[in-house]
Formats: sequence, C-alpha cells, structure tokens
Amino acid sequence: MGRTLQNTMINLGLQNACDEAVYQLGLDMEELEEIEEDAGLGNGGLGRLAACFLDSMATLGLAAYGYGIRYEYGIFNQKIRDGWQVEEADDWLRHGNPWEKARPEYMLPVHFYGRVELSASGAKWIDTQVVLALPYDTPVPGYMNNTVNTMRLWSARAPNDFNLRDFNVGDYIQAVLDRNLAENISRVLYPNDNFFEGKELRLKQEYFVVAATLQDIIRRFKASKFGSTDSVRTVFDSFPDQVAIQLNDTHPAMAIPELMRIFVDIEKLPWDKAWDITKRTFAYTNHTVLPEALERWPVDLVEKLLPRHLQIIYEINQRHLDHIASLFPNDVDRLRRMSLIEEGNTKRINMAHLCIVGSHAVNGVAKIHSEIVRTQVFEDFAALEPEKFQNKTNGITPRRWLLLCNPGLAELIAEKIGEDYVRDLSQLSQLHKFVDDDLFIREVAKVKQENKVKFALYLEKEYKVKINPSSMFDVHVKRIHEYKRQLMNCLHIITMYNRIRRDPAKLFVPRTVIIGGKAAPGYHMAKMIIKLINAVAQVVNNDPMVGSKLKVIFLENYRVSLAEKVIPATDLSEQISTAGTEASGTGNMKFMLNGALTIGTMDGANVEMAEEAGEENLFIFGMRVEDVTELDRKGYNAQLYYDRLPELKQAVDQIKSGFFSPKDPNLFNDVVNMLFHHDR
Repeated sequence: MGRTLQNTMINLGLQNACDEAVYQLGLDMEELEEIEEDAGLGNGGLGRLAACFLDSMATLGLAAYGYGIRYEYGIFNQKIRDGWQVEEADDWLRHGNPWEKARPEYMLPVHFYGRVELSASGAKWIDTQVVLALPYDTPVPGYMNNTVNTMRLWSARAPNDFNLRDFNVGDYIQAVLDRNLAENISRVLYPNDNFFEGKELRLKQEYFVVAATLQDIIRRFKASKFGSTDSVRTVFDSFPDQVAIQLNDTHPAMAIPELMRIFVDIEKLPWDKAWDITKRTFAYTNHTVLPEALERWPVDLVEKLLPRHLQIIYEINQRHLDHIASLFPNDVDRLRRMSLIEEGNTKRINMAHLCIVGSHAVNGVAKIHSEIVRTQVFEDFAALEPEKFQNKTNGITPRRWLLLCNPGLAELIAEKIGEDYVRDLSQLSQLHKFVDDDLFIREVAKVKQENKVKFALYLEKEYKVKINPSSMFDVHVKRIHEYKRQLMNCLHIITMYNRIRRDPAKLFVPRTVIIGGKAAPGYHMAKMIIKLINAVAQVVNNDPMVGSKLKVIFLENYRVSLAEKVIPATDLSEQISTAGTEASGTGNMKFMLNGALTIGTMDGANVEMAEEAGEENLFIFGMRVEDVTELDRKGYNAQLYYDRLPELKQAVDQIKSGFFSPKDPNLFNDVVNMLFHHDR
C-alpha cells in the first residue's frame, strides 16, 4: 500500500489546505511525509495491483472490501553491503500505525488440525486447535466523492485458554509462552515473488485469511436485509447476487472448499445447491504462467492441517472427473491432465485447477497473457468452458501514480484539458491537439527536467555519487528475477562501457543507468545478479576515461515510496522480460503516464501500450512469443551467439575473467555457467 498520508489528503481535496496549515506551524509537509513508514504487505505487482484496485473501486463508488493479513513484518528492508543484498526485518509498526483501527468486536475463530467425524447428520470437524482472527480496519477514500471503503486486515491472536484447557497438569508459564505459536501466523510476509514454497506456515496463512474473511462476509450477509434472519436457517439463494469474491491468484484458493464446508456442514445445504452458489460467487484472476510459481500443495500436508477440506476437494474432483469422463469416454490422459490432484512421488493439489473448477470466471491480466492462459496453460479447461475465460488488462491508479508523485505534470495537463481526466484517463487523448504546441512541449520537458534535478539531488545525498541531471535517466526497477532480465541490462551496461573506452572521442549520449529491486532471500541467482550489477557499477563509476558519460546506480530498498520519486524522473523505462513471461507488468504503465519513453519486448501489457501509443513511439525489440516457442523447439545454443558477436564475447569474458571481481576472479562462475548451459 505504501504511505497513506498524502494519498488521503489528495483524495479528500485537502492537500493545499494541509500544506498551508503545516507551513504556518513552521513545518515542512514533505519532511513530515518522509517520516511515515511504507506499508509493504505484498511482494510486487500482484500486491500493488490490489492496492490500486482499492483506490479505483472507492473512486468508482463501489461497495468493496479488501481483505488480507496484517503482517507484523512486511517485505524485508534491503541493505546493500559490499555489493551484496542483506535483509533486515521490516518493523513497520514500531511507532504505531495511525491509519488502522482494531475491531475486537468482530474477532472470529479459525480452526486447524483435528479430525473429521462422520455421522448420520453429516461430517463434523472436531478436536481442532483454535486461533482468533482480530480485524484491523484501514479507511480507503475515493477521489473527491465522499466515499470511504474499508481494507480489513486480520491479525492472529491466541485464545486465552490456549494450551491451558487440555488436561495440562502444569507448566502455566510455558503455556503462556506457547501463545506465540498461534500468533506467528500473522508474523511475517513470505518474500517470494513468482515462486511457490510449500511451507506449512504459509498454508496456515492462506487458510487463516480465507476462513476469517468468509465468516465476516456471511455475518454481513445474514445481518443485511437481503438474507432473512430466520433463526433456523438463512436462505442463501441470493448470496451470489449480493456477494462477489475475487481470488487474487491462487493464494486464497482454500476459500472454495471453505465456503462449501460452511454451506454443507454448517448450513446443511445439499451439495449441488452449495456448489452452484459457490461457483457463482467466486471468480479467479491468474497472475503468472511460470511453472515454478504455481501452487501445488502436498496432499499429506493439507490432510494434517485441514482434513475436512481435503475430503471436500476430493469430492469436488470426483464430480469434476465424472463429468469429463462422460464427455470424453476412455480419454484417461485428459482426466490425468485436468485432475485437481497430481499423482507422483508426492500427491499434490493443483490450486489453479481448483480455482478454475470452482469459479464462474477466470481472467488473465493482459491480452497476450489471457491468450496464453486460454490456449496453452489451461487449454483443456478452455475447451470445456470457453465462455469462462476472459481478459482484464491490469491498470494503475492515476491518483497515486500521477497527481501524488508528479504534481507538476498533472497541473500542466489540467491547464490544457481540465481536471476530469483524473477519474478518466481516456481523456488524455485530448492532448493530441497540442502535439505541435511548442510552448506546451517545452513546459512538459521542463517538468521532466525539474523532476530529474530533484531526484539527482536525492541520489547524491543517499549514494554520494555526482549525477549529471542532463544525462538520460535509464531506469529498470522491479523485483529481481531471471525472466525480467536485469542480467541482459547489465550486459548492455558493460558493452556501453567498452564502447566508451574503445573510442573516448566518439559522441556518446550521457546516461545514468538506475537498476533497483529486491531478490527473494533464497534466490541465489537473483542475489548474484545484484552483486554483479554493483561490481560493474564499482568499475564504471570510478573509471576516469568514462567520467560523467556513464554512471550506474543500484537503487537500494526499492518500494512504493521510492517508486514515487524515481518514476517521474525517468527518461527511459526498461520493460525487457522474455516474451511470454511477464503476465502484464504495471510499472510499464506508471513510467508512460509520467512521460518516459519505453524500451521493451512484446510481452504483457507492453503489447497493448504499443497498440495504443503507436509502435513507432516505443522502442520495441527482441523475439515475439512465436519466436521463443520456435527457438525452444529447435534448441537454444548460447555458444553460437558468443562466437558470433565480438562485443558480447568481450563482456562475458570480462565477467568470467574477474575483470569486475579482481579479488575473486571466480565469483561470477555460476552466472556465466547459467548463461551458457541453462538460460531460460
């Protein structure tokens, strides 16, 4: 979510009044804003998309709630020490959080472990361990429309009789200390972006948010005028008309069996009725096609933690496979491919399959991604129900990503086309009229230059490097991942460095290359890439032959509040993932909205941006999805390119020989070995 103060002032139309009032007190509003901690409760695009959606839904006046976990420790703070990433705990609540309000009156129980007892009246989940979910509410104001929605985040609390009720003869002190075991559920965010790690605590977190949220939704449904408050039983027929639940990737997939459990075991609905209501309630957004990111939970782990849910998943799967077998008799391979359960060394539940089967709509997050979802990743499911698969291309909120971070540009635009565009960005097309207005063009360039000067001062203060503010600011900020190809950018930096040294007199457009982003703590290659970038920066920035022509900066601890500083100052936006790997990207949109040019591949939303702006207005390069598929088919041989391209050979040789790591010439062996032998 980032910071809240400035966003709240803007959406309430109070920013100028507050700035003035604070100035009258002899204080500086910007200095005050810098004190607030970022709420860093997600990893990357998926979490930021949810934050943008909350702003958008409130601005559209929709009655919407955002549900999640109130992590005590969010995404780690990244420190760069000696060129390496070092993680520090993000103790963001240290000084309290003025935006949240605890709501103990809505506290709810969540059950784990235990066993299932089958009786004539149905299944009972008994002997469970209980954890309490305490909600904290944060207001989400719409833009100038007197709407305030709610983001409700759950915190885990141990019940007061925790470890004391069970025939516990004695260790009272230990029992109280053991309360931590329950409360650890909301302790820390798992820091993986686009990678699945099948840990028990993570599954507990996923079920915790789901179970608390569904109870909350049903409580609200029953209390509303729509559900009759019949003491015997509520009529749930209208439930899907009153409630829509959007699954943000598969992380809350357990909501599907959980809602079935509530309807069948507790509310005593017949299975078919419960399943019909469930399917009409849920919709699923897929956020990635990378196989290593797909959630596949081991059956034995689910059986231990959530035994009733496993039974329900088996029942869902049985009915699902019976249906397919009736349509495709004797096609056992199709049954295997479409099953919710994957057989193998360890039986696993494919959570994406569960989401598709349990939802009435499935969407990708950009046209090309939705196409890949439909025709490749889930082609069997799309063949069965083509109408279920849709596209919803991602977006960003123009309040935070233009008004808040770039007031100079926002004001210039408003002078030309009015202020309505802030709620409707399609109105920016009115700017076409001014494409030949020299004064306007100059004003826009002046705003960019002012933003660059301001950011250059920030960099000099933070990094003690002298930045040339009239150089091209070439920016590559996002999570560090092989598919995002920060390594390719690094090879380009080395090549530019070599060209300057080979011919120092030759005209070279000065550039400041800025790369930033966090690597998952367990992702060895990503951490090596950070080290390499910093090693290259060390050499480039201290070579007198290069001077101010080329500077390389690794931006430490990239986060929302830092994005708000760097994006308005950017000339060139790097969006260079291998075609078919970046589902959408949203940083790409933020840069374009702030007047940067884009160098990018035909991947994710870049494709639609090129369509919208005209391909001649972006620097599009590289293989298309079809070319990647073809190269995969015939086999990729890195050696060929190394032998054929002398500049590439030189760059790789420098990395290999220790030119950038003289104290440890073999430091980057793993990186070079990957480039030659297993570069996806």
